[in-house]
Amino acid sequence: MFNPSQADVRRFFCGALAKQQANQPMEAIETLAALWIDEHPEYHADLSDVEAALKRNYDETPEQTNPFLHLSMHLSISEQCSIDQPRGIRQAVELLSKRLDSLHDAHHAAMECLGTMLWESQRSGRPPDGDAYVAAVQRRATRD
Repeated sequence: MFNPSQADVRRFFCGALAKQQANQPMEAIETLAALWIDEHPEYHADLSDVEAALKRNYDETPEQTNPFLHLSMHLSISEQCSIDQPRGIRQAVELLSKRLDSLHDAHHAAMECLGTMLWESQRSGRPPDGDAYVAAVQRRATRD
């Protein structure tokens, strides 16, 4: 199983943006990352300087979203949907996307559910509850 360090993640996203801007060939995962980076032009400055990105501590600026965490969550949800794991997440995100008329907005809503599931797992010391996560996304997709 791949377990990248914080520096690895930051280099990956910075590299994906650099390759995209230089029209260089990209791996499939870099292409997907670049699509999500395009959805977040507000992160381009953070991703344009690898050395600054490696040094930056987003805990010191809680009012600013950590672009690397945010983009990693987009990639995680994309991967979850591609393999439908946890089971039902693909359909839940698709329904939410139709309801919100935006895959991007659906991802942001799913991120909140994913974050809640991970927080509850850490707080309780139990494994993440994928069923509860999918149910939370489904509730968002079906509420009025």
